[in-house]
Amino acid sequence: MCGICGIYEKNRDNSTLVEAMCRILAHRGPDAWSVYPSGEVCLGHRRLSIIDLATGDQPIFNEDKSLAIVYNGEVYNFRELREELLAKGYRFHTASDTEVILQLYADQGAEAFARLNGIFAFAILDRREGRERLVLARDHFGIKPLHYYAKDGRFIFASEQKAILLHPQVSRELNPQSLHYHINLRYT
Repeated sequence: MCGICGIYEKNRDNSTLVEAMCRILAHRGPDAWSVYPSGEVCLGHRRLSIIDLATGDQPIFNEDKSLAIVYNGEVYNFRELREELLAKGYRFHTASDTEVILQLYADQGAEAFARLNGIFAFAILDRREGRERLVLARDHFGIKPLHYYAKDGRFIFASEQKAILLHPQVSRELNPQSLHYHINLRYT
């Protein structure tokens, strides 16, 4: 089960906070953890090694490091997608499904996510075209959780809500409408 987390916030270094978020998600991935700060974005990952035990540590980058991904899940059709990308000239440095998702995004953009068959949640930091863009996705049924908070120019995401609550600007007061959505619709 891995854990992912991260923060986008202007003019603030969130490395220490993302480290704390990773620590609170420790039960989701005992094998490795990392924090990757880049400009206004900081990504975190807790790893439970299942595929590509030796080279699957995250984040995983593309060739020129303009794309980075943190990922939790399993893509069942990653071998077929990998073969398709190899035929187009893409090179791989790992045997993981994580790198396949990243290269598929590099090739086809966010539209490619509809081609993923599996259970997953991930965040891609896209620094192409001279700007930073954070792209998040999860499987259609939300089997792999992905929670987020967006307010006052900050965007925080994590596999579990308790990691988001570590940010000092996130209110811990119960919002009855959000509770209703969470219980009845499984989203807030």
